[in-house]
Amino acid sequence: MTFVGWSQIAIVLALVLAAAVPLSRLVARIYAGEDDVLARVALPVERVFYRLAGVEEAREQSWLAYAMAMLAFSIVGFLSLYALQRLQAYLPLNPQKFDNVPSDLAFNTSISFITNTNWQNYGGETTMSHLTQMLGLTVHNFLSAATGLAMAFALVRAFARSSATTVGNFWVDVTRITLRLLLPLSIVIALVMVALGVPQTLAGSVDATTLEGIKQTISIGPMASQEAIKELGTNGGGFMNANSAHPFENPNAWTDMLEIWALLLIPVASVIAFGRAVGDLRQGRAILATMAILLIVGVGAVYWAESAGNPILAALGLDPAGGNLEGKELRFGDAMSALFATATSSTSTGAVNTMHDSLTPLGGLVPMFNLLAGCIWPGGVGAGLYGFLVVVVIAVFVAGLMVGRTPEYLGKKIESREMKLAMFAVLIYPLSVLGFTAASVMLQTGLDSLNNTGPHGLSEILYAYASANANNGSAFAGLNGDTPWFNTTLGIVMLAGRFAYVIPVLALAGGLAAKKKAPPSAGTFPTTGPLFVGLLIGVVVILYLLQYFPALALGPIVEHFLMLGGKTF
Repeated sequence: MTFVGWSQIAIVLALVLAAAVPLSRLVARIYAGEDDVLARVALPVERVFYRLAGVEEAREQSWLAYAMAMLAFSIVGFLSLYALQRLQAYLPLNPQKFDNVPSDLAFNTSISFITNTNWQNYGGETTMSHLTQMLGLTVHNFLSAATGLAMAFALVRAFARSSATTVGNFWVDVTRITLRLLLPLSIVIALVMVALGVPQTLAGSVDATTLEGIKQTISIGPMASQEAIKELGTNGGGFMNANSAHPFENPNAWTDMLEIWALLLIPVASVIAFGRAVGDLRQGRAILATMAILLIVGVGAVYWAESAGNPILAALGLDPAGGNLEGKELRFGDAMSALFATATSSTSTGAVNTMHDSLTPLGGLVPMFNLLAGCIWPGGVGAGLYGFLVVVVIAVFVAGLMVGRTPEYLGKKIESREMKLAMFAVLIYPLSVLGFTAASVMLQTGLDSLNNTGPHGLSEILYAYASANANNGSAFAGLNGDTPWFNTTLGIVMLAGRFAYVIPVLALAGGLAAKKKAPPSAGTFPTTGPLFVGLLIGVVVILYLLQYFPALALGPIVEHFLMLGGKTF
């Protein structure tokens, strides 16, 4: 690890915070429906959509109506994206003459993009037409991110309101988030991407001849526009199979820093906006401080592990001074690869500028743990905030037991109903991930997809299901996921990770919104200081690390000791 490397990391994180503070004001205004210049520009367009959809802008919904609207919207999105893939050979804007996408792959991809997972069991440049990329995948990059933030808005309103029967209007929230936040930011960042060398064209490919005289066909297309919302919406689905390691998607150090900045921006701003929405910025700062500690510790662990290198390669005569450069782009190096890997797995982005399958065992353990915890520090757009607020609910309940009084958070009592819903949500994760991982290692169809045996093979499968469940989409790329078994089961896990988790969260929002806010008293547990930050970190360790420790011990931890002993698989 070097001073220059840490300086690069510090600069990117500082730029994220510097931009997130003013952006949080915009997010808070969108949440509250307040008027501003951007709202006045977007409002005529919004009202056209409301009239077409038959939506009454001022009419709010109960938590159940909000959830049903979200589910209906997602079902329509799934069906339309599935049809687009299955019919792309007959549709325009297909200069590569790609065939229709197979049914099991179209099923997996459709679920992937409506859940903000963007898991890709295909090479985008060899499978998806330009129309599918733009009308299907890029559009859902906007809509799935807007859906996540809308659901976070519903939970925030529950804490902010008193004795309320509604949590907002799903259709209004999604429309405002898309037109006032995601679209303007994406246009600006896409233009910057183009200026920095990312292609944006409707051409299908170009032919090049190497110095050896070999002809190559290089795919190109509308990449900059997808790249912008891919990161801003914490989507992660790349135009190219190599994702942000590809020199077209991420050509230089400037685009690399921009992508990391973009994927962290809205999640961080949303946490600060939470403090604004509940009328106490200290609440948002406490949560953000907890997330920052977990993120920075993870970056440090990956940077240390990758800088230390692989002793097996060193024993073969490879110079260890550069660290573990396998699977990394030299134009980024260990420091920015470590930051990208940690940031993309701490959010639900899933984009990669280095191949996670080639990380050292402990380097790979960090993003794997981030996925197992649900990608909640700072998390995906919206999903990180409502996911971490579930941890907060559990933490204040534990604190209430410690001080011997009914636990409260922001004046709302946390009682048995709230705890049951919170625990139901968090138990979805180990049930899905560990259950399907166990089934895959017991079935030959699962084992046939592995590129590695032993503990690393287990890590490949565990990482895949953790990524799908956390709606992240990154992978230990040694696993061949394009099989009927993995396309189907990963799709099921994506659905559970999104909808089986968020329905209890919305039910939690409905119950909290109906509660009357109680003023703080002398016995109220403080939720804005270092003590609460420490409690949140402790709950994360107990809740997530301990329940997954046996699986981690059989995978990356035992692999680390085998590596130190000179053994590999």
